[in-house]
Formats: sequence, C-alpha cells, structure tokens
Amino acid sequence: MTEPVARVLVVEDEAAIAETVLYALRSEGFAATHCLLGGQALQQLQDGAFDLVMLDVGLPDLGGFEVCRRLRALPGAVGQLPVIFLTARNDEVDRVMGLELGADDYVTKPFSPRELVARVRARLRRSGVAGATSDGRWQQQGRFHIDRQGHRIRYGEQLLDLTRYEYALLAALLQRPGAILSRAQLMDRGWDASADSADRTVDTHIKTLRAKLRSAGATDDPIRTHRGVGYALEA
Repeated sequence: MTEPVARVLVVEDEAAIAETVLYALRSEGFAATHCLLGGQALQQLQDGAFDLVMLDVGLPDLGGFEVCRRLRALPGAVGQLPVIFLTARNDEVDRVMGLELGADDYVTKPFSPRELVARVRARLRRSGVAGATSDGRWQQQGRFHIDRQGHRIRYGEQLLDLTRYEYALLAALLQRPGAILSRAQLMDRGWDASADSADRTVDTHIKTLRAKLRSAGATDDPIRTHRGVGYALEA
C-alpha cells in the first residue's frame, strides 16, 4: 500500500520565493500547492484538503496574521491545522504576535530551503500526519530513478540537483525512453505559457543537464541528439 503524501498549502505572493519553497517541498516528496491571496487560502483550507499551511505575513489582501486568526476560529480539525509563518519581519513583537495567534513556527527570510523543509517535517511529525517522513515512490528506468510525485531524479545513487526545467526535460525523456521528442514536445511538457519559447532554450537546458549527468558519473551521454528532429533518452 502506498503511503499517503503530506499536503502543504503555500500562501505567498512573491513568485520567486513561492517557486523556491514549492521546489524544496516537492523535492522532498511533499504535495505542495500554491495560492497568492489570504482569502483564497481560507477557502481552500476549509475544504480540509491540507495537512499544514505555510503562510506569508505580508499578503496583498488579508494579512497573514488575520488569515491565521480566522483559521483558528474554524471548527474541528481545520481550525487546528499546523501553521508556519514565512516572512521578512524579524522583530520580536511580530514573532510573539504570530505565536500568540496560534502559529506553530516562524521562519524569516532569507531562509535555507533545507531548514524550511526540516521544520515542515518536524511539525507534521508532531501532528501525527502520515507521509511526513515519506521519501516518495521511486521508479527505476535503467540507471535512472524518478520520483514524479516529489519531482526528484537520481542517476545511480546520486540525487541530481536539477532546476525546474531540467527536471521537466529529463522527466519527459524518461517517460518515453528511446522515443525522439521534438523541442516543441519537450516544451509542451515542461514550460509555462509565459516562458521563453525559443528552441535554443531547450538546447541550453539539455547542455546543463548533460554536464550534471557527467558529474553524477555518466561516462556515456544518455541523451542523444537527433539533428533536425529532437532528443531521445537511450532505452
């Protein structure tokens, strides 16, 4: 039986910070969801679909303190949901206020993604949430192991330190080993609509991906270039 994955709602209006937090959580096997506004967060939290909420204090609509106050007023398990504040404020008054409102932890920016994940894991363990210590489900494909739920890939025994787009490219190639995927197909599987759509972008990420595979011990390049067509992963 597959162990359930702990679910985290990240409420953060700064895109760069949100992406960092989401990547860190997903890389460790958590199911992380993002929303921008406090009002949206309260609506999603009332559905009872999350095990922990990571809450920015400086939101553009409802402040994080107000969201926490309203959350704690909700009945049942939803009102007891673990809350970790994520904020640029480091004043003692703000920390005390957050904790008095019922927050379980308080992390200030800039932060270490590894420490952030450790705090999330520790808080979930104290809450008795299943999946808080899960390493995800790894699937083997040749010398690769992929945890699609956690957005992680290993080559041999080494975990690859991949960017979002490097992971998307390699995951797409692993999904169809031996098949030649065009640059357009690869971009459809991993790029946002607003991202740079030039073919050269794919080539650049393939180049950095190959370098990381060499560093992980790949003696033969597992990614084959088919000129004028696209790329394929050796079956």
